[in-house]
Amino acid sequence: MRNSLKWSGLVVLVALTLSVLLAAQQQTTPTPPPQQPSEIQLVISGEPGTPPRYAVPDFVALSPDVADVAKLLGQVLWDDLNFEREFYMIPRDTYSTIPVARTGDDIPFAAWRELGADAVVFGTVQKTDPNTVRVQVRLFNVRSRQSVFAKEYTGSAANPRLYAHTMSDEIHQQQRALRGVARTKLTFSSDRNRERVAGPVQNRDVKEVYIADYDGENVRRVTTNRQLNITPTWAPDARGIAYTSYRRGYPDIFIALIYQGLQETPTNGVGQNWLPMFSPDGTRICFTSNRDGNPELYVMNRDGSNVRRVTNNPAIDTTPTWSPNGAQIAFTSDRAGTPQIYIVGADGLNLRRITTNESWADRPTWSPAPFNEIAYAGRTGPGFDIKVYDLASGETRQITFGEGSNESPAYSPNGRHIAFSSTRSRGTQVYTMARDGKNVKQITRDGNNATPSWSN
Repeated sequence: MRNSLKWSGLVVLVALTLSVLLAAQQQTTPTPPPQQPSEIQLVISGEPGTPPRYAVPDFVALSPDVADVAKLLGQVLWDDLNFEREFYMIPRDTYSTIPVARTGDDIPFAAWRELGADAVVFGTVQKTDPNTVRVQVRLFNVRSRQSVFAKEYTGSAANPRLYAHTMSDEIHQQQRALRGVARTKLTFSSDRNRERVAGPVQNRDVKEVYIADYDGENVRRVTTNRQLNITPTWAPDARGIAYTSYRRGYPDIFIALIYQGLQETPTNGVGQNWLPMFSPDGTRICFTSNRDGNPELYVMNRDGSNVRRVTNNPAIDTTPTWSPNGAQIAFTSDRAGTPQIYIVGADGLNLRRITTNESWADRPTWSPAPFNEIAYAGRTGPGFDIKVYDLASGETRQITFGEGSNESPAYSPNGRHIAFSSTRSRGTQVYTMARDGKNVKQITRDGNNATPSWSN
């Protein structure tokens, strides 16, 4: 009994001692404040209600043979960041009063702050061998003087613009959770080689398929058959381009595998076929064909198998475009007397007309998510303008206004921009603009260029 009491007393004493120690620890060790997610600290903000103000000076050349590249990187990165209109880009011609930093440690933050910058880019470039460059970039918060983004790129010196495009896309992703388009490409048809078609299609200009960066740089020719090659469209993986070619004397569909140098002919020469459009998952192609006597829409697997007819009407059904989920197809038909825009299920059911106030409507293109709209060319007087139909509200807005004839709209992969062809300057050229019709930029200048398509 005595031992039991002694043990009980010991337990009480230990409990009291622990409680005293715990209380003392709570008094001397304050509870740390909850940690904020690191991504919040990395995002640079502007003044309340305004976008952050970015400065992008020339990169620093760490070897004497890359001075031009250093300047190019700064300019291209500035242009790429400016394109999405997420930041206020401080004009580069205002930087002359700012001392040039040679390293990230001697950036004159006070001077940049005085200029109004919230963020400043510091970058370097050097050649590591005759064919290789190393590019380093850091994005600084001018207020905190902290680096919030840092990357190094090493690779070929042949295309330094690609490094700037990559930086822009990665900065947009980190700072705005936005998928940028700086690394995307455009494809289009052009007669810039100024040759004449020989053979059964006489007295027409040769048109070949070309690709270029989203800003019109680095133009490359895809087809070389000296025939009519038109209406190119990108595969979703951006590794192939389907297009219409008259190389056999009649229109048929070809697929150029641009990184393999190969051609595919999925229609196998059955009928006349034109205006191919890949499904969003790349497994199917919708196209127009007269194989049954009248131009109708068909869907086939990418390899040409499992061909099935989607429309069945005495009128002409053409220019298909897929909905983002691949369940519907918008197209042009003159079944009402003039070309108008219709939507039908990919199974051929649930047909409906969406343009009810147009005298003529053509070339629909369905926006990617999250936007739920279809852009098309509507006749306005002697020419056409780009209009956008909102599928949720049923309302239409016009975004070009009579500067030339504006046709063949094509959405960027993030849905924020539209490429189109226009006669507003010499000949027909490809332009881009924001989906609200602002920020119009001319992309092509050589020859006549039309029917653009924007890669993923």
